[in-house]
Amino acid sequence: MKILSVNSLVIPSVKTIRYGRFSDTRGYFTEPYRRSDFENHSDMNFMKGVLFLQHNESYSKKYVLRGLHFQWNPYMGKMVRTIHGHMIDIFCDIRKESPTYGKVGMYDMPMSSDKEFSEWIWIPPGFAHGNLFLQETTIEYMCSGEYSQGNEAGISPLSTDLDWSLCDKKLFSNLSLLNDQLIISDKDKFGLSLDVWTRDLRSDNFIYGKL
Repeated sequence: MKILSVNSLVIPSVKTIRYGRFSDTRGYFTEPYRRSDFENHSDMNFMKGVLFLQHNESYSKKYVLRGLHFQWNPYMGKMVRTIHGHMIDIFCDIRKESPTYGKVGMYDMPMSSDKEFSEWIWIPPGFAHGNLFLQETTIEYMCSGEYSQGNEAGISPLSTDLDWSLCDKKLFSNLSLLNDQLIISDKDKFGLSLDVWTRDLRSDNFIYGKL
């Protein structure tokens, strides 16, 4: 695996891993994941000991909005990439006592076969996660915990008490510009507000510095 760069986003615990493609006149070949590189690369110390136990693929229609989902018992970190289409990844800090608690970040992840690289985004435990799709899009994500029904919850991405001030303004504008066209499940649309989640005893599963 040819890791080109590792970068922290607006909330530093969330990372992007850019890896190279090997192109020629036929197209390209790439190695998106090699466990030894994830564990031994000098810039990847945050991944030491992380084992991926579940591998998911998701297809979404244009203007679908998903999230913001999270799980405990077991915790689930997610490594996400775009296979086809255009995803904007969305993440919200739900670690109590964190200086960025309730703040949301966004990262643009369009897929282009012309680039000499592709990217993963790492969403560690302690973050609620979602996506906005600007085209028909297929993504894959590797999970550090298996799905555990009954140990999951979601904050609505439409909740008015989320703090979007860290987001790139152009990316954030998609939510308001596409308001009437967004496709969102009732479960996500009517999910918890940040305030309701904060007062929920289950939120104590996510404490800053203890995950």
